[in-house]
Amino acid sequence: HAHTLDQMSTPKSLVELPPPVVATPTGPLPVAASGKRVLIIHTGGTFGMKPDAEGSLDVCPGYLAEQLDKMEELKHPEMPGYELLEYSPLHDSSCMEPADWVTIATDIEDNYFKYDGFVVIMGTDTMAYCSSALSFMLENLGKTVVFTGSQIPLCEVYNDSRRNLVVSMIFAANGDFPEVC
Repeated sequence: HAHTLDQMSTPKSLVELPPPVVATPTGPLPVAASGKRVLIIHTGGTFGMKPDAEGSLDVCPGYLAEQLDKMEELKHPEMPGYELLEYSPLHDSSCMEPADWVTIATDIEDNYFKYDGFVVIMGTDTMAYCSSALSFMLENLGKTVVFTGSQIPLCEVYNDSRRNLVVSMIFAANGDFPEVC
């Protein structure tokens, strides 16, 4: 779809979508010795999928929050504290369009002064397009925004999700690279 700049600046989907759900860990919020905090924005994708009744992978609202709460490495004192902003509905990245990019940019802008960095979890099919667009939308950025995803979901014993998340959170909280990565 071709979109003009005017259409992208006031997307209709922002008005029509229900507000995202904010989930915090059930235990005490893990905070690094430095007090760093990151906002994890979960838009969907393989990362947070789990098998449905037929055994096919499917998105499941609230599942990622449950899994993050179980990850011992996120409770380590050197890890930044985090909050999870989960979109509703969760999207397959092949369904993402410019209005969704605006939503992500707006959520970062609205939470800019509350966190030291941002991690955006999304599907990998269109991650390059989305992150590129946000690099232009988030001008004069003074904090790190890391895009990450996975090929194997967190529910699998062997996966790339766990490492991708941990490294992304550390990198986002560091602040040495104030740009979209």
